Amino acid sequence: MRLDLPSGLVVRGFTPPLRLADFRLAAFDMDSTLIDIECIDEIAAAVGLKAEVAAITEATMRGEIADFRESLRRRLALLKGVDEKWLHEVWEHRLHLNPGVETFLGALRDAGLKTLLVSGGFTFFSDRVARRLAIDYTRANRLEIVDGALTGGLVMQPWGDICDGAEKRRMLLQTCAELGIAPARAIAVGDGSNDLPMMEAAGLSIAFHAKPAVRAQAMLAINEGGMDDALAVFG
Repeated sequence: MRLDLPSGLVVRGFTPPLRLADFRLAAFDMDSTLIDIECIDEIAAAVGLKAEVAAITEATMRGEIADFRESLRRRLALLKGVDEKWLHEVWEHRLHLNPGVETFLGALRDAGLKTLLVSGGFTFFSDRVARRLAIDYTRANRLEIVDGALTGGLVMQPWGDICDGAEKRRMLLQTCAELGIAPARAIAVGDGSNDLPMMEAAGLSIAFHAKPAVRAQAMLAINEGGMDDALAVFG
């Protein structure tokens, strides 16, 4: 059966249609994937530091700064002393879901898939996004806040302190093991270079409005349109 796919989709390495029933888990990056901003950039923007922080973010997502952990530490250091109120400002006024996200996740849930949010961003936002989208599992970094202000550091969690590309992949594989499924039955969706490790481990990798290096390696690239356009490759 030949499918007429939306013009913004690029398929690589498989021939549609796939069967959604063959997958049991979908893992998502958050910033610029599920939501339309990079939260750390918007926190910086609120206090007049967006240019400095965003430059590091962009270079990291393009893969020009290979060490995500060092990149994140550099950006956080610039935010030392920022009032916690600006996190609420970003959540309430600057953060929006990307087009098609709710429709796509709804279709996955209806098909019986579990969902996972794995983010190099912050639990302040990922916990709220996960609740809004009824996502089953999450992993993200926890900002250290003392006396109502960011310290420029992160809180150590049982799994570690920084959710980088390797941790995203590990969490995907761990969740697959807990569900008793092979990684081939997982979908991974991302936009930046630190999403590639989990995308490479999954049975279907989807690049959503992604950086060139990610689009070039993904099995399905959504270069235009909403995330729900991905449903077109499923019979």
